[in-house]
Amino acid sequence: MAKMVFVNLPVTDMERSIKFYTELGFKQNLDFSDANGAGMMWDENIWIMLLTHDFYRKFLKDQDLADTKLTSGSMTAFSMESIDEVKQFAKTAKANGGDYYHVEMDIPEDQMYELEVKDPDGNVLSASWMNMEMS
Repeated sequence: MAKMVFVNLPVTDMERSIKFYTELGFKQNLDFSDANGAGMMWDENIWIMLLTHDFYRKFLKDQDLADTKLTSGSMTAFSMESIDEVKQFAKTAKANGGDYYHVEMDIPEDQMYELEVKDPDGNVLSASWMNMEMS
């Protein structure tokens, strides 16, 4: 069996979040979706699980759920095929209730390009392209 990655994100509005991630290119897997969460597939091995706050809290022993609009607990990076794909991903996010920004890292654009994308709940996705031929 191939390794899989499941990124769990707390969301306040399930339908809004499903629409947002669908517009970014994720596909909802209805077999792994219900009132508590939605399985959103980037590809067959990488998923985002959108979870209601009440359901997400069940997995937090002795921890509080962060307000992701104010506090970041993680940043999930996705590789893209090109700089144009990174830019389009970010523009699509902004057009659907999210936002994006660029962090200057003094890395030449022909080596690596990255934009930080925020979903409507403030969860951060890092969309990036790297020139693997340079390594």
